[in-house]
Amino acid sequence: MQPFQVVVFQGDMGTARCLAAALAPHLDSIHIARRFDEACTSVARHRANALIVDMEVLHFSEIAALRREFPGLTIICTHRLADEEMWTAAIEAGATDMCTSGDAAQILQALLNQMSRMAAAA
Repeated sequence: MQPFQVVVFQGDMGTARCLAAALAPHLDSIHIARRFDEACTSVARHRANALIVDMEVLHFSEIAALRREFPGLTIICTHRLADEEMWTAAIEAGATDMCTSGDAAQILQALLNQMSRMAAAA
């Protein structure tokens, strides 16, 4: 199976580091981005399979733009107060899932589900 590369872009660097540390044992490589343009560059440079992005620093239109630029990219949106309405908006914008920012287990499960789908399709 091809290495699974993930880019983490969160508004709070502490959250980004904690999330990366929690996910690292389960993934091949994690890269942290500090800005949106850095996240886009990192996705392209590392040929990332997934982007974990904080919806407190992006708008749903930017998720749609990411989907157009990187059609095969798994986009997991996070928000500290994620709810069903926000989840629906994220999915409509092109995200794969929406999770609570601090819930690394939920985010990991979303990534693992997507990795399984990708492996089954290959």
